[in-house]
Amino acid sequence: MDETAVDGWSPADHPYGIAVSEAQWALGDVELCVRRIHAGGEVVSGFDSRQIDARHLCLALAQLLTAETLEQEALADLGMDPEVRQALGQARKRFELALPNIALIRNGLVHFESWSRGRGHGPQRQRVNAGDEPRDVARAFWGFGYDATTDTVSMGPYQVNVTTAGQAAAELASSIYMAARAVDAKRTADDREAASQVLTNAEVWGPIQVSVGFDGRVWLSLDCATVAEESERHMVARRAISALAGAGFGITPLGHFQADDPALQLAAGQALRIEPRAARQALATEPQD
Repeated sequence: MDETAVDGWSPADHPYGIAVSEAQWALGDVELCVRRIHAGGEVVSGFDSRQIDARHLCLALAQLLTAETLEQEALADLGMDPEVRQALGQARKRFELALPNIALIRNGLVHFESWSRGRGHGPQRQRVNAGDEPRDVARAFWGFGYDATTDTVSMGPYQVNVTTAGQAAAELASSIYMAARAVDAKRTADDREAASQVLTNAEVWGPIQVSVGFDGRVWLSLDCATVAEESERHMVARRAISALAGAGFGITPLGHFQADDPALQLAAGQALRIEPRAARQALATEPQD
């Protein structure tokens, strides 16, 4: 049985994180291919391994563009600041300027059944529509290989420099990651504001504090110095935890004392982590007008 089905997790709920994950896999693929290409070839099933790695390199580079597309869609769906999307879009443009036509090389490799006959989409179709014979078009866009003297991969009229590819891939993958970090920062700020509003509505204030830690998570704490009576600290702590739990927030004690009463820990001055997942899930499943 798939354990992810038990807790309701789905990648569809985390597209901006999936984009980061796929970008990192693609970057690792690119770095490995660049390293092996530059290290020199060996014969594998009659082929120079550099030629095999050159194919994987182009496919992995194109995967980074797909990851950026997914990240952009996720940013739009989440209503992120346009500046975040613009910064990521600029990173993609730099990638495409450094590696022009990498998407077309990928298409030629993946759809060889069409490109080898001059029946591919994009530039091949344009040439055929202009009156060129498909077999002539196919010849113009054919011929894949790595040239060690120029450190370039070519397919028909298109070329990619291998060293440049590694550098461009690292920058785009980093930009995708930073865009996702912006999403995390926004969610943390929203979670802090929502938790604070819950406590305000419940008239729990004063010694109770909601803050963002160095770990980027939201934490609940009680300033014991402002409340002299232990019984009052316990009362305030229980009211705060009850209000947050009622709003769908989870509370996680710090350390290894999960079985202890969180209210007693909060009253003793221990910070508790506020988990927003349950609240988000409740909001997501509420019927919309």
